[in-house]
Amino acid sequence: MPKPPLPMKPTGWFQVAWSAEIPVGHVHRVRAFGEDLVAWRSRSGQVTVMDAYCKHLGAHLGHGGTVVGETIQCPFHGWQWNSDGRNTAIPYADRPNIGRKITTYPMVERNESIYIWHDLEGRDPYFDVPDVFTSWDDSTSAEDYHPCHPRTTLYEERLQLHAQYVMENGVDFAHFEFVHKVPIIPVFTRQDFDGPVSYVDFTIAFEGSPGSIEEVDSGVEAINGGLGVAVTRSHGMVDNRTATCVTPVDDETSDVRFSVWIRRRKDLDDDESAERAATHGHAVIEQFEADLAIWKYQKYSDPAALAPGEYEGFTALRKWATQFYPDNSLLER
Repeated sequence: MPKPPLPMKPTGWFQVAWSAEIPVGHVHRVRAFGEDLVAWRSRSGQVTVMDAYCKHLGAHLGHGGTVVGETIQCPFHGWQWNSDGRNTAIPYADRPNIGRKITTYPMVERNESIYIWHDLEGRDPYFDVPDVFTSWDDSTSAEDYHPCHPRTTLYEERLQLHAQYVMENGVDFAHFEFVHKVPIIPVFTRQDFDGPVSYVDFTIAFEGSPGSIEEVDSGVEAINGGLGVAVTRSHGMVDNRTATCVTPVDDETSDVRFSVWIRRRKDLDDDESAERAATHGHAVIEQFEADLAIWKYQKYSDPAALAPGEYEGFTALRKWATQFYPDNSLLER
């Protein structure tokens, strides 16, 4: 299968792990954007994501490297490197090598996840990772929901898909009947693509008997932090939060991570509430997997043959997406 026709090194925030995968003292191997990286958590709890190779003689820090206090120690000769990528100690020398530095990545720990900032032009982050809880002013917090990892998460490695495919799903009202096998009619109440963080809200109605529509007090609010992170708040029939993250691995494939948070049931003890949450979370994941089954084999259509009702949403999203590519003028239509 040919590689996706869209550039695979967009600018933005991208998930490289769940927080629980990197406990204190752990070194975690990462492959992203054609690079080998390591993510490690110091004794104080700080996570660092950096290039994987020691600047001394090139040993891979993810194969035998260890955390020593606030540094990572190379398994080859014991050189230690701090969270800024600076050498702080050489066991057999009087002073460190101050002339060499391992590249580190801007990092945010949020949504039980580790995100890195990627930008080919080397710019500092200019927008933030949306928070799956505090992005909405509804007086809820993480404590009101069961943790997502590991019971209600999905991880698919090295799929031949592009992050933009997933974002376009957010404005696609017509796929619910055919992909999810439910007669849902989304009614969009917000499509805001004015900045690098975009917003798409819709309410939900169901097709009833022929010629009628049954209204329900339910809906979804989505916040897209660039192409790499999309968080949603669902309310009404299903009260949950989700985070969808697509991270390019190389020029052909991406890793997909999907997280689901289900609200705690105050009328149940915590164990029973957690069991119910896992059941509901798996049902949400099954719906995501139905989308994933399409995206895995999708070929980007440009220009797309859109129906009249699809034109506004798809056009706005595709124009918005161009800002995240290194040479977005090549993608303007």
